[in-house]
Order: sequence, then C-alpha cells, then structure tokens
Amino acid sequence: MQEEGKEQTRQRRAYTAAEFAEVWDRWGRGESSKKIAEAMGRGPSVYWLLLRHGGIRPRVRCRSPQALTLAEREEISRGIAAGRSLRSIAVGLGRAPSTLSREVGRNGGGQRYRASEADERAWKRARRPKPCRLLRCSQLRRLVEEKLRQYWSPEQISGWLKHAYAGNESLQVSHETIYRSLFIQARGALKKELTQYLRSKRTIRRSPHAARKGRGGGQIRDLISISERPASIEDRAVPGHWEGELFAGSRNTYNATLVERKTRYVKLVKVSSKDTETVVSALIEHARQLPGELYKSLTWDRGLEMADHKRFTLATDIAVYFCDPRSPWQRGSNENTNGLLRQYFPKGTDLSLHSQEHLDAVARQLNGRPRKTLGFETPAQRFDACVASTA
Repeated sequence: MQEEGKEQTRQRRAYTAAEFAEVWDRWGRGESSKKIAEAMGRGPSVYWLLLRHGGIRPRVRCRSPQALTLAEREEISRGIAAGRSLRSIAVGLGRAPSTLSREVGRNGGGQRYRASEADERAWKRARRPKPCRLLRCSQLRRLVEEKLRQYWSPEQISGWLKHAYAGNESLQVSHETIYRSLFIQARGALKKELTQYLRSKRTIRRSPHAARKGRGGGQIRDLISISERPASIEDRAVPGHWEGELFAGSRNTYNATLVERKTRYVKLVKVSSKDTETVVSALIEHARQLPGELYKSLTWDRGLEMADHKRFTLATDIAVYFCDPRSPWQRGSNENTNGLLRQYFPKGTDLSLHSQEHLDAVARQLNGRPRKTLGFETPAQRFDACVASTA
C-alpha cells in the first residue's frame, strides 16, 4: 500500500518545462500517450495533458520585441531604489520616459514597484487570447459547420473557401484553425459534437506521423483501385484471386490472412511486424509456395503495410488491387474469415506466441469445415480440385 501511495504521488507531480516539451516532442513524432507515459515514468496524466490541449501542441509564448524584459524591469527597480528619476533610467535603457512612467504607474508606483511582480503581471495581461476568426465571423463559422456536416474534411473546406471566396479573406480559414477549434473547446468557436463528422471520429488531434510510423509513408503511391479489377475476378469465375489483410492481436502483433475468392481457401502468414518491408517480404515468400495459376491477383485494404506493393508485384508477377477507403465489404470473404479466426485467436491474444506451424494447423481446420456458400463442400476440396486441374 505504501508503494502504491508513492506511485500515485509520483504520477501527480507537476510537469517541468522540459518534461512538458518532451511530451509534445514525443507526441509529434507519433508515439502514443501510453508509450510516452512509460518512457517518462508517468501515468494517465500524460493522456489528460494531451486531451486538455486537444492533442495540439500549445504555441510557445514569447515577448514582443517592444516589450520590457525582466532585466530591464530589474534595472528600473534598482534605479528607483537609488533615487534616480524615471527619465534618467529611461535614457540608460534606451526607452521612452513615457514607457517607464506607464510601467511604474500600473505596478503600484515607485514605492511599491518590484521587478519580478511587474514581470509576472505583464505575462498575465499578455495571456488574454484574441478570438479566432471562426468566432469573429459568424458567416464563416456557418459555412464551416455546414461542410463538416456534409463529411468534408477541414482541408477540403479550407481549399474550397480559397476558391469560392478568393477575394474575401474574412471568409477563408486554414484547416489547422478548424482542427484547433474542434479539439480545443476553450476557443468556443465550433461545437465538440462536430468531431463525429470527421473521418477518424477522434476527439484528439493525432500527429501526422502516428499513422505512418513504421508503415512506409502516408500514402500508397501508384495503387491500382479495385474499380479497375477485371470482371472475371469480381464474379469469382476463375480461381487464383486472393483477398488479404493484417489480422491484429495484442501488443502490436499481427498475422496476414489470405483467402482465395472462388474456393474460400485460407492461408495464414506469420509476420514479425506491420512495417511494409516485413509484410511484403513475408507475402513474397508465401506466394512462391503456390502455383502461378492459383495466385494471379491480390486485393488488399488501404493499410500502409502494402505501401511497397510494387516490389511485391515485381517479385511475383501478381497484380495488387486496393479497396476503396473504409469499404471492408469489398473484401467480404476476407472479413468473414477474420471473424471465424476470432474463435481461435480472441481479441487480446498475443499473436507472436503462435508459430507458423500452429497457424498452418488453424488454416487446415478452417479449410476442412463445410461451407454453405460452397454447397457444404469444404474449401480444401474446392482448392484441391483447382490444383488438380492445373497439374
């Protein structure tokens, strides 16, 4: 109990300026709040710190070049204590006498002027936020809210405003300002409920590096859309066309699941991580185990583990097609199979504990189960028939 109390006290310790900066540096590099907390010896306070600011790093406060510095205020305090006039102090500082007169007058006069207290008050006065453009312009706010409800992204809204209102700066706003107004409710411009119209459905801003980390970049270049897939693949008329996806377990562990569209034959491929180099290399090795006639195409989702799809195609001569974003039904056989796999690997299972041999055994069981869609034949029977016909 005593140790637990010490742990709670340690976690409640206030953040120093250096720790505060480290949290935001790590968040900006794409680390999760849990990883940041572990690395810094902190608890849930990391998440609440990030949430309080909407996942958006607060701007570093800095003084205006014209503002008095603490050193100048200390010089004013010493000059007053020495009985010097404000005019002579101003000459020594290279400041206007009226500047010093206002400074001393707003901080209690010559008898009560203290440099540190005056500097702290100056920071507090400078903290008063200016209302953001969305709050100042009701027409702009209505336009942004309307487009958000139509599921437009903040970047699309910002770009559209630049074209639609090219000559009116008051009706233009950056996408970052929209995100800030959504995720930082203290700004008071956009209602929190509007975050439900964002594609990610998040209530906290994530670093752009978080989605890409270890997965080969932010976009899949030169992808071939599923809309360009031949009709012979679409109607399952011929074998050799597969659907694939990463099957996730706990502790960032994954396996690749592959399903042949015509026969529903399942293959499971062990992968050590989800980065594109590892996944593509594992898929290339697996593809070489099958006859070319039975592996002609692969349809994948938009996961960045397949960012290096061109290397896969070059090594195997297998075309890769990509589904539309957020369209799992376009890989219906694969989605169904992943549901069946949860009988063997419930959510929370550490997949790294299972060998390729065990995965093969699970695949054999699935392939030996009669399927209604196959007239209660098994995927293994249908696949074996295809193998025999190509021999």
